[in-house]
Amino acid sequence: MKTLAPVIRPETPAEDAAIEALHQHAFGPGRFARTAFRLREGVPCDPELSLVAMIDGRLAGSVKLTAIRIGEAPSLLLGPLAVDPDFGSRGLGRALVRAAAEKARTLGHRSILLVGDAPYYGPLGFHHVKPTEVIMPGPVDPNRVLLCELVEGAATEAKGPVRSARGG
Repeated sequence: MKTLAPVIRPETPAEDAAIEALHQHAFGPGRFARTAFRLREGVPCDPELSLVAMIDGRLAGSVKLTAIRIGEAPSLLLGPLAVDPDFGSRGLGRALVRAAAEKARTLGHRSILLVGDAPYYGPLGFHHVKPTEVIMPGPVDPNRVLLCELVEGAATEAKGPVRSARGG
């Protein structure tokens, strides 16, 4: 199999089943109980902020950003981020996160929140937030709650309980 550079672009409805299969493989059925999934539930993803990585016509990875609120501040929640194991260890996940963050910045979004590993996401601009300042619902390891400022100073606005953007 020849190695080609990934093409990162917005996902299309025709890819829904393949993306769902990738998420099922990566996260299993337990993903539906996670706090991040519950925040995304019922909130449509912005198609411009739902990206796929294609390699040689094959779905290699996917990332989504979903609208949330942190206190009164609008923000985005990153995830799920999934890469097909056949394409692992090539920097594809990081490339998807960078592309999604840049697209969000150009669309005027101010910050992105996620639950993840600081060693992985730190080089992409994410940093720890104090659990007393950004309050996640449900069980979440506070050491894994990370924020990326897309606009300088956005972290000072992003304080309070995190909630779904469902219903505004």
